[in-house]
Amino acid sequence: MAVYTDVSDEELAAFVAGYDLGTLVSFKGIAEGVENSNFLLRTQAGQYILTLYEKRVNEGDLPFFLGLMDHLAAKGLNCPTPVKAKSGEALGRLADRPAAIVTFLDGMSVRRPRVSHCTQVGEVLADFHAAGRDFDLTRENALSVSGWRPLFDLSRERADEVLPGLRNELERELDALEACWPRDLPTGVIHADLFPDNVFFLGETLSGLIDFYFACNDLLAYDLAICINAWCFEPDRQFNVTKARAMVAGYQRRRPLSKAEQEALPLLARGSALRFLLTRLYDWLSVPPGALVVPKNPLEYLYKLRFHRDVTSLAAYGVA
Repeated sequence: MAVYTDVSDEELAAFVAGYDLGTLVSFKGIAEGVENSNFLLRTQAGQYILTLYEKRVNEGDLPFFLGLMDHLAAKGLNCPTPVKAKSGEALGRLADRPAAIVTFLDGMSVRRPRVSHCTQVGEVLADFHAAGRDFDLTRENALSVSGWRPLFDLSRERADEVLPGLRNELERELDALEACWPRDLPTGVIHADLFPDNVFFLGETLSGLIDFYFACNDLLAYDLAICINAWCFEPDRQFNVTKARAMVAGYQRRRPLSKAEQEALPLLARGSALRFLLTRLYDWLSVPPGALVVPKNPLEYLYKLRFHRDVTSLAAYGVA
């Protein structure tokens, strides 16, 4: 379970009393997620999500994240919105951590994404990019190409414990991507973590997006590449071109990709795979003692990286 910080009943009750939510009825930890401690709250006013932001999250970034959720909701995108305390502030402190309460979003994530799910993810990602165009705060992507080598350095000496030869392969990959990463594609606010567990559905219909704590400013097509990696590979590691075609088509119905963006997709997907491989590698080798969380296998993204590295045609992604 992704709960790194314990909260006493007394602390929590006092924290909730600072909001116009009535008294606390119940709370429990939420298993999903690896960055922060999350709890499902039930108060007299309804259900909410409480997040305690752990040390890996820069407290200075929180106004961007919380402000973005407010902005997107005002634009009609269905996502959690921060609840302001009686003081008027959306951000507080609990158990010596920055903390916020957000509204509860109804729906469930899908375990086995189908083509119809991928179509809707492409559409909502384009809607997200459009809604973020006039958001007036910015945040640099610390996990873009300039951040990959420093991240790799944290795991370099132990990389071969996960797979013999992994260190050298990652070093070669970093050299190649740093040399040719695109710099002149359209940019804007991206979600940067739109995995299946961050998209909710009611029945077969997409009902909203959650977890905006990697959102930042970067290449818009890179966000699509992240989704291709997250949604279009099967459990047996095979790439599902039908899902990719549906996702890209859904995206392009709302925001057509430029020719340059289309041509960059294999490279962007390769970079996306490396980014998640490196964060998973670090987590795999350095889980905090006592944390009730099972780290994700970094090798899943090594196989994805190798696939994109071998792509020779955009037809591999269903792009004409």
